[in-house]
Amino acid sequence: MKKLLAIAFVAFLGLSSAMAQQVDLRRKINVSGLAETEVTPDIIYIGISLKEYLNGKKKVEITELEKQLYATVQKAGISKENLTISNLSSWNYATEKKKNPDFLASKQYRLKVADLNKFNALIDGIDAKGIASTNIESYDYSKIETLKKELKIKALMAAKEKAAYMVEALGDKLGGVIEIQDGGDNVIQPVYRSYMMKAEVADATGAPEIDFKKIKLSFTVNAVFEIK
Repeated sequence: MKKLLAIAFVAFLGLSSAMAQQVDLRRKINVSGLAETEVTPDIIYIGISLKEYLNGKKKVEITELEKQLYATVQKAGISKENLTISNLSSWNYATEKKKNPDFLASKQYRLKVADLNKFNALIDGIDAKGIASTNIESYDYSKIETLKKELKIKALMAAKEKAAYMVEALGDKLGGVIEIQDGGDNVIQPVYRSYMMKAEVADATGAPEIDFKKIKLSFTVNAVFEIK
């Protein structure tokens, strides 16, 4: 009896191994689908650096420049919470001022906006000679995760459509999907130039201009379908 059970067990193992090694003889088609779009960034962080300067013998204080900045931000309808101080040139400003009466303090601010078109209007409201530099620090799109899902679904549907017309061209029919592979995220962020405004030429240059660019999203999905 034990010998019979052993033989049966060995036979079962052999059969299982043979089934595992069985070649998939289904006819298949491997295709890829692409979906892409461009969106305008609606979360933009702008760096603004203000610096005291001498107007003749009179120093234009950082507090005055800061008041101008806050006033123009409010006038543009931007919440004050969106403007924060990112850095100080000297935390011991009072000490430095005592040591050196000609010491010129500077402050760096970070402003969050939803529309770059407001940027020049914001800069126009500040004394140009007090603006040391401006630059785009970072940017994003508020609904980017939702958009990623939508595009990947479109890419998958594009793959299925491609497979269908290729198979039908040969007189066959497209079967169910066998395998799906995500091609990964491909988000191309726009590149903005950094702008530096020197105090001695600020009056001539006026407010800086910014190239208006978009975020490009491109997704590929690879899929394997059965051919019936």
